[in-house]
Amino acid sequence: MAPVSATRAALLVSFSVLVTLLLGFGLPSLLNLCARTLGFPETSVTECIVALYLGFVAYAATPRIPRGLVTVKGKAVFITGCDTGFGHALAKHLHKLGFTVFAGCLFKDKGGDGAKELEEFSSDRMKVVQLDVCSQEQVDQAVTYVKGNLEGTETSLWAVVNNAGVSTFGEIEFTSMDTYRRVSEVNLWGTIRVTKAFLPLIRRAKGRVVNVASMSGRMGGPSQSAYCVSKYGVEVFSDCLRYEMKAWGVKVSIIEPGNFLAATSIMTRDSVATMATKLWCEAPPQVQEDYGKARFESHMAGLRSHCNGGQKDAAPVLDDITDAVMSKRPYTRYHPMEPHSWIRVQLVTHLPGAMSDFLYF
Repeated sequence: MAPVSATRAALLVSFSVLVTLLLGFGLPSLLNLCARTLGFPETSVTECIVALYLGFVAYAATPRIPRGLVTVKGKAVFITGCDTGFGHALAKHLHKLGFTVFAGCLFKDKGGDGAKELEEFSSDRMKVVQLDVCSQEQVDQAVTYVKGNLEGTETSLWAVVNNAGVSTFGEIEFTSMDTYRRVSEVNLWGTIRVTKAFLPLIRRAKGRVVNVASMSGRMGGPSQSAYCVSKYGVEVFSDCLRYEMKAWGVKVSIIEPGNFLAATSIMTRDSVATMATKLWCEAPPQVQEDYGKARFESHMAGLRSHCNGGQKDAAPVLDDITDAVMSKRPYTRYHPMEPHSWIRVQLVTHLPGAMSDFLYF
């Protein structure tokens, strides 16, 4: 696991102490009052609070329980989106662990820097593949390449990691249908296309499918509809695949990263500025008039400041993907995100809509 910084550790401890005081003094008094009103014994309320809180602390603070590891020898992994970000780092990480890595790169044929760096490994276990997940032809060629490089060896395709993705933003009235189609073509249909193509190899190895979704695949947010729609689709596709593959011994896991904008640079201040200009220019005149340029610019300024936020270290995501690939009993869902993001996901997905809307929107 990635080390916790001193600042973050101090904040977590302070938050825990504050919650402890609130639960220890304020909430019990309130619940005891309710218990007396309803005729229940007071002590049972306090004991329940302590038990629930201890359970939460144990869940949040207990290190991941070892569940056994598969042997790396003779196993290959196919990863999409290896030009930059999580995919690029993951390809190097799994190669270091001993896997044969097929790294799908969108810009390999165009001499992309990410593909070049991986090719410079000059290793029989690092194979860079040209791959546009939106192209059925390139996906089929990738399958042929993988089969050709596995035939006559004792290595099998153990896992597919669907990591390739794009991000965008914009309120619904400013987001074109082409944008919705473009984002889903990569994030959703690309994931489905690659999975279907490689699934026969994965089934024969009784291996793994690991799909990188997002916390935005569990909850919506303003100015994120195109991205959320695509990641919601990845979530439900992965669930359906898991149900079907259980009989074949194939494990399917979903990775739900929080805010890692700073670590991946998937959105920068420059890209936000360029996209903002495009959004405004393509918006219908009535939408421009109703929203107003001042409101629009203020909203875009907020998004630009958001680009500097999030976790700067991608290690939590890499750790979780590695666990999903290597553990004998991988989790269904992994949540590499900061505690406040995890709490928000739980509240938004489990509380009544009116309550979560009041808290966050």
